[in-house]
Amino acid sequence: MTTPKGNPVTRRRAPGMSPEQRRKMIIQTAIPLIAEYGAAVTTAKIARAAGIGEGTIFRVFADKDELLQACMTEALSPEHALRELDAIDVSQPLPDRLAEAAEALQAHMDRMGAVLGSLGHRGGKHPGTVRGAGRDESTTRIRAALAELLEPDKAALRRPPEQIAALFFGLLFTQPRTQDEPLLTPQELVEVFLHGALSEGTE
Repeated sequence: MTTPKGNPVTRRRAPGMSPEQRRKMIIQTAIPLIAEYGAAVTTAKIARAAGIGEGTIFRVFADKDELLQACMTEALSPEHALRELDAIDVSQPLPDRLAEAAEALQAHMDRMGAVLGSLGHRGGKHPGTVRGAGRDESTTRIRAALAELLEPDKAALRRPPEQIAALFFGLLFTQPRTQDEPLLTPQELVEVFLHGALSEGTE
C-alpha cells in the first residue's frame, strides 16, 4: 500500500502483550475448557479458543501440567470475587447488598468446583491462590469484605458485622446441593438468613 505520491505506508502494529498478560489471557481462556473437558483438554484446543498458535502457550508455560496448575490456582483465587464484592453499592438496602454478594460468591464457588472436579483435585491438595494466599487467608479476606458490606447497618445487627459475615459465608458453603433440593436463589437465601425460617405471622 502506498500514498498518492508513491511512498509506502508504514503499518503500526498493535502493542503486544507482556508475558504476564499473555499468561493471564491463556489461563482465562483455559479455565472454562478445563471445566468442560478436564485434564484431557489439549493445548491445541486452548490455543484455538484463545486465537493464538499452540507454540505461544509454551513460551509462557513450561508444559501442559504447569498450565493446568496455574488454572487451578486461578480458580481458587479470591481476587475476582473480592473485586465484585468491593464493587457493590453500599447505599443499597442490606438485602440487595447481600443478594449481590451471594451471587458473586456462588459463582466463585461454582468456578472452583468445576475446575477442581474436572482435574480430580490433582492429588487432593489445596495449591494455594495467587499472591500466596492460601485457603485460610482467602476465607479471611472474603469475610472481611462481607463485613464491610454489613457495616452501614451495624446498629441494626444483633451481632458484630464480622460475626454476621462469618455466618453468612458459612451458609453459602453449607447450602445443600442435591437434585432433590435445588439451591435457593440469592434473594431467597438472603431472606431466610435475615428473617429466619418461620413464615411471617408464625409464632
